Amino acid sequence: MEQFKFFHPIEVRYGDLDPQGHVNNAKTVTYLEQARIQYIKQLNLWQGGSFLDIGIILAEIRVTYKAPIHFGQAVRVGVRVTRLGNKSFEMAYRVEDVETMAELATASTIQVAYDYRQQKSIPIPDTWRRAISAFEGLEDPSSIQLQENS
Repeated sequence: MEQFKFFHPIEVRYGDLDPQGHVNNAKTVTYLEQARIQYIKQLNLWQGGSFLDIGIILAEIRVTYKAPIHFGQAVRVGVRVTRLGNKSFEMAYRVEDVETMAELATASTIQVAYDYRQQKSIPIPDTWRRAISAFEGLEDPSSIQLQENS
């Protein structure tokens, strides 16, 4: 199992449920987004001002659903950065039951560093690269898989 250093608790709301009585698949994606934003805030990569200042745009998402999530279930989402490229980075997620640690879903996303004002992708800022590397326990930023034009 991948080691996650960051977890964000999720409150499963009645409005998150679908007619079958479990969390709607689209809501699970929202849980991932909530956790991703909290991870970014935890690392002080964004202080919560304008969303134009966050500097990333979601490019791809993949979710594997393992078990249903039910109303009132204590759930948390683990988040970690698994790859830093030149302009993009990949994150992995684990949605789990807090009490049993059962895996409910796994996911991965690719984010692109983006300047919303100029409407173009940009290199990942060095401050982000250093903060992510330090948090994830890497020896130095150059120890992350760097890929040209990604």
